[in-house]
Amino acid sequence: SECGLVGLKPTRGRVPLGPAISDSWAGSTSNGVVTRTVRDTAALLDAIAGPMPGDAYAAPVLPGPLAAEVGREPGSLKIGVLDHPLLPGVEASGEMKDAIRFAVSLLEQLGHTIEDSHPEAMGDAQFTDAFTTVIAAHVAHNLDAWGRELGREITDVDVEERNWMFATIGRSFTAPQYLDAIFWQQEWSRRMSTWWKNEFNPNGYDILCTPVLNSPPPKIGWLSDPIEGLGRVTAIMQYTAQFNVTGQPAISLPLWWTENGLPVGIQLVAAFGREELLIRLASELESACNWHDRVPGVRG
Repeated sequence: SECGLVGLKPTRGRVPLGPAISDSWAGSTSNGVVTRTVRDTAALLDAIAGPMPGDAYAAPVLPGPLAAEVGREPGSLKIGVLDHPLLPGVEASGEMKDAIRFAVSLLEQLGHTIEDSHPEAMGDAQFTDAFTTVIAAHVAHNLDAWGRELGREITDVDVEERNWMFATIGRSFTAPQYLDAIFWQQEWSRRMSTWWKNEFNPNGYDILCTPVLNSPPPKIGWLSDPIEGLGRVTAIMQYTAQFNVTGQPAISLPLWWTENGLPVGIQLVAAFGREELLIRLASELESACNWHDRVPGVRG
């Protein structure tokens, strides 16, 4: 959405990672597509979704083709809004506040019920440490695997500084520490899931609405430094990594554009396995905004 496009992260297990890869980041990565329209996203996901033998994860069966959900009324939804970062000392930019205000106003005009609410567990201070442990361990493993593929050891001259830094951190953890991080993520994901409407929580929320980033798209090079850049990434990415870990479907839409013509994304998150609800709501918003008709200015 920061490029004016539609991006849907499917439910964990919806799209196979195999056969070359069996798992990545302990289930926190997903294959998907980036498209100009919600219709294209739905059609392509229909084409690539489906289980394969040996898959480590499985997603709930969808009620039907996602392409058939485009243009279908989502009904009046109960939507919680998180309009501020949960990391202490981090503030949302003015552009992001404008974007979320616009999204809330549009959703209300479309007949949805909006409340200031989000899963309490989303702000758990342990999340970053556990997520970093898992990522770093997998980066170290990836470099070792590439070394075996190439027949030589991967060194710091072969990869970017940040990847080497993560690999070094990953090799510092013990196997029990890695498992501690995974088990913490699983317990935390269960706490997160209680906020959404399901058979055990009929009064829960249908959708969570947040910014995609905490600021407009950064300039090239702003994230390059391995240490300072990592802190900046953490500051601007306050709303998305949580749903890599829970495995829930989330879609980012370019609902708002800054005065300088930069698209700013809004994220919508549904309960585990509910891509069809995201497609319905995203299609409704697309019809109201027609963002794919907008083209950013190009300097001469």
